[in-house]
Amino acid sequence: MLEIGLKYESVVEVTSANSAKTMGSGDMDVFATPSMVALMENAAMMAVASALPEGSATVGTQINTSHIKASPIGATITASAELTEVEGRKLTFAVKAWDEKGVIGEGVHTRFVVDRERFLSKL
Repeated sequence: MLEIGLKYESVVEVTSANSAKTMGSGDMDVFATPSMVALMENAAMMAVASALPEGSATVGTQINTSHIKASPIGATITASAELTEVEGRKLTFAVKAWDEKGVIGEGVHTRFVVDRERFLSKL
């Protein structure tokens, strides 16, 4: 059952693979904004995964986030997501990311519950 307050934290180490230089979102070896967004989405997906009906999944549809601080190679990034609103199939999450020195980004993420088979059949 999807209940407000479901939470999850996802963790990753900053490496050259998830750097802005490698991802193409910048030209420096720091944690890329697209990598931060993906980590936030992963936390949101995982927060509700075990509460979904059999055969269901969630898909991200919108994210509004800041990325206010750079994180160097070797830093550990944690992203959290908390389910704050349920409107039918629409799920809204508060998301935040931080490293050892503090918050690096935060925002709001929207996902929708979908039937896996039906969703994939439309591709």
